[in-house]
Amino acid sequence: MLDDFLVRAALASVGTAVGAGALGCFVVWRRMAYFGDAMAHAAILGVAISLGFSLSIYIGVSVIAVAVALLFLGLTGRGHSADATLGVIAHGGLALGIVAVAMMPGQRLSLESYLFGSVLTVSPTDVMVIWAGAAGIVTVLWYRWAALLMTTLSPDLAHASGFHPRREELVLTLLLALVVAVAIKVVGALLITALLIVPASAARMLVRTPEAMAVVSVVIGCVAALVGLRMAMTFDTPVGPTMVCVAVGCFACITLLRGMRRA
Repeated sequence: MLDDFLVRAALASVGTAVGAGALGCFVVWRRMAYFGDAMAHAAILGVAISLGFSLSIYIGVSVIAVAVALLFLGLTGRGHSADATLGVIAHGGLALGIVAVAMMPGQRLSLESYLFGSVLTVSPTDVMVIWAGAAGIVTVLWYRWAALLMTTLSPDLAHASGFHPRREELVLTLLLALVVAVAIKVVGALLITALLIVPASAARMLVRTPEAMAVVSVVIGCVAALVGLRMAMTFDTPVGPTMVCVAVGCFACITLLRGMRRA
């Protein structure tokens, strides 16, 4: 089955949608969209490191994503403003990555596939890595749901209930780093955040409970992935951006229908 590149692309896209859809709810609730952007942009530096040292893309991107998460937590803990810190990390990491790739000896490499994704070229190993990452994200969210949700609602109440808000924040940032690592081949560094926030934002308008929002977000993400893949093959458009366009279309339709019901 994995010999067919379209099957591999579909499996990789759905796996990414599962992990991003579930985690995206917390990104929306905690207003971490800019943090996700910063981590995704800095991932280009991880791509450069991977290419320079002949490592797996997933290893280089994971290392940089985790480093960005820890750097952000460390700097904001010392009084630096969050938005300024994220701006420095995002644009500094992206610029360093592009310069590092340009300085590599030999044939000039194109970053287009890493910026916008190249899901049609994923290998069976890539599919397994993506699904392992998605399974890890869903498993951690399942076992730490109460603590993460309580910390999101009220850090003080979470602390009074025996949870550690700082630790749960670290868990979320590490999970976000994992999403960035596994999604970079599917939608690229510039569009990863869209796959996190658009399905979750659309699901938010349809349900009333956090658990239902997570499930519906995953469903919308999977629909956007599969429909986007089909449309990209039909109209010969880039797959990653097409998936995001479908997700945005779902958000727009839900918003429109909700407005018509209220009218």
